[in-house]
Amino acid sequence: MEFFTSLGDPPELGARLELCPHDVGFGGEGVCRLGGFVVFVPGAIPGEKILAEITEIKKQFARGRLIQVIDPSPDRTAPGCRHFGLCGGCQYQHIRYERQLEIKRKQVADLLQRIGKLPPRLVDPVVPCPQPYGYRNRIMIRSQWNKPEQRLNIGFLEGESRLVVDVDSCPIAEPALNAQIQHVRQHPPPKGGIKLVLRIPPENWEVPKDSFFQNNFFLLPRLVEGVRGALTSAGSRFLIDLFCGVGFFAIELAESVEAYCGVELDRLAIRAARLNASRRNRQNGEFLEGRAEEVVEEALGRFPPADTTIILDPPRTGCRPEMIERLRQWGPRQVIYVSCHPATLSRDLNSFCSDGVFDLRRVVPLDMFPQTQHVECVADLRSGAGDGGATGAA
Repeated sequence: MEFFTSLGDPPELGARLELCPHDVGFGGEGVCRLGGFVVFVPGAIPGEKILAEITEIKKQFARGRLIQVIDPSPDRTAPGCRHFGLCGGCQYQHIRYERQLEIKRKQVADLLQRIGKLPPRLVDPVVPCPQPYGYRNRIMIRSQWNKPEQRLNIGFLEGESRLVVDVDSCPIAEPALNAQIQHVRQHPPPKGGIKLVLRIPPENWEVPKDSFFQNNFFLLPRLVEGVRGALTSAGSRFLIDLFCGVGFFAIELAESVEAYCGVELDRLAIRAARLNASRRNRQNGEFLEGRAEEVVEEALGRFPPADTTIILDPPRTGCRPEMIERLRQWGPRQVIYVSCHPATLSRDLNSFCSDGVFDLRRVVPLDMFPQTQHVECVADLRSGAGDGGATGAA
């Protein structure tokens, strides 16, 4: 194989290059430059010199495989899992945790500026998780028949394929989940191609098997604190929780408003939400069953917009354009947007803030997913601009 140390034309497939990463892309790959050509290398950290082999070439970028760290970054650390680099669940175990937080903050800010056309200064430092390992309360493991070895693999998908990595424990999962993994291994599925969701149910919450609940109990109080702080600072009297699931935010915030309304498509989740509210004596609200885009009119009709906060916690795909436009027309005092996907969040914030209809006050990232590429964000939008807000590019 040919070796390159100078910058020039795009390399050939299989070429080996000495590169100096200058950034980490959203997804965890080190970003290197070869003249005007970008090379993405998983496992590479800014500030170090590496040797990488080119494995894929596209029109404007290439991907490489990390062969050797020639001059390591001081942020490099030993991964906590022997499967790291093969298993696709984690991307940042090789990076010192404090540096992970800085990287995620920059990624959110860059996406907000590039996609949202909004000032990156509105992004706060990332709220750290008090437990960077052993925090996940929900995982999905898979079974797959390993034909060459004539055995059943039980574990997680590889990062670069659809093959299953055979694992007996996961360092980012809570100990009780690792005990469940051991139980599955001792009583394996009858065949490959089976997915198993392992979960630790939240204490005193009714959550149906397939309904959503936040997967990090350790940072969950800070997430609620951030949403509550945004709500109380706006002074809204009423709350509408769209995509409410089992009613978590609506119920947690019920005492901060005069009345609330939750909307959820999942019938079992709505039943659970009503039970959860009853158990906590949150009697100042109700839950509506149906698709948010279809039930939103009924929910909006309950409260005056000038005194209402909308909470949005949609799927990773974000909000439908017609939902955003309807909320822009209705004009609530505040929208609090909770998202685990900064790119779709940035896209939707751009739509909300178009023509100054809404004003983005701040985005608070929380590290609900340490060691991985994912980050939770809470965005605080207020109706109208011109009152000290920050709509518009920096």
